[in-house]
Amino acid sequence: MTGMDTRFELERILIQPTATVQDAMASIDAGGRGIALLVRSDGHFIRTITDGDLRRAILAGHAVTTRLDAALDITAVRSITAPVNTPRDEQLALMVRCGVRHLPLLSVDGTVSELSCAEHVQDDKLRLQAVIMAGGFGTRLRPLTDDTPKPMLPVGGRPLMERTIEGLQRAGVSRINVTTHYMPEKIIQHFGGGQKFGVELNYVSEDQPLGTAGALRLISEVEEPLLVMNGDILTNIDYRSLLKYHREHDAKLTVALRQYEMQVPYGVVEAKDGVVSELREKPRITFLVNAGIYLLEPSVLRYIPESGRYDMTDLINRLLQQGETVVGFPVMEYWLDIGRLDDFQKAQEDVNRVRWAA
Repeated sequence: MTGMDTRFELERILIQPTATVQDAMASIDAGGRGIALLVRSDGHFIRTITDGDLRRAILAGHAVTTRLDAALDITAVRSITAPVNTPRDEQLALMVRCGVRHLPLLSVDGTVSELSCAEHVQDDKLRLQAVIMAGGFGTRLRPLTDDTPKPMLPVGGRPLMERTIEGLQRAGVSRINVTTHYMPEKIIQHFGGGQKFGVELNYVSEDQPLGTAGALRLISEVEEPLLVMNGDILTNIDYRSLLKYHREHDAKLTVALRQYEMQVPYGVVEAKDGVVSELREKPRITFLVNAGIYLLEPSVLRYIPESGRYDMTDLINRLLQQGETVVGFPVMEYWLDIGRLDDFQKAQEDVNRVRWAA
């Protein structure tokens, strides 16, 4: 793709400083170019915004409802641009020289006329293997799981795990391990060796539940990073961005994070030695919570005990105690943990309106 074909497509990625972090991510997603363009109300270009900019804002403590002019230093970053009549070979040379893949082409009045994109050839195969944890009993989803393992529950008419595998395959993941325990035959019967879905599936049977990390002991020939995810998650997370983030931070383990907000139903009092300094009426508190998706280096497996149940929380705490680098990757894309009946119903409502990665 050398540029935007129509003004309509360009409008999708134009966003103003009064918009929120969440709005910006939706704009990036809708445009399908991995970028949004921040402009003033009169259309004058300010800067580019990437998903990395937004993830850093989340890690800095900003909520997804925070306005961009508060979450980002919108004037400190000077994006690379070029006049709209710049020849294509000069556009490409500028992008290569500056290490960027997108180049806003500006009219004389400073408004964006086009977005030029560098030809980007990438290895279709993502150099990691995935692990889907599909052995849980799904007790909170009963009676739906009385005769069906949780990953096989239909979401929009198709098994949840089928959608997970499809997303991994689209991202270039070809080797997928599936840990099983509860009614494994129903999973194996549906997916077989994975050829029908464009992947290679390897089933790892747990005679007894080993935990989200303990089951990794059963996987052989691990020479590349492992993408581990719970089998009850519906998401369109960008796996390539996750791997890039993991490498940029030289991490041993990267844990996907989701922003979670709750409202305290009471007035919260700040006091010291009996003296009240502040009273906040029913404040909203924002947390970053574990999203059930992990990327870890093969060397991490040596920290997992040879027997017994061992969860990812145990492994992460062990790594931290050993001084290893563990980083968090905020999930800005669609994500839903289908752990309860109301979550299952929400998944049915969401699946047809969410824009899934192409």
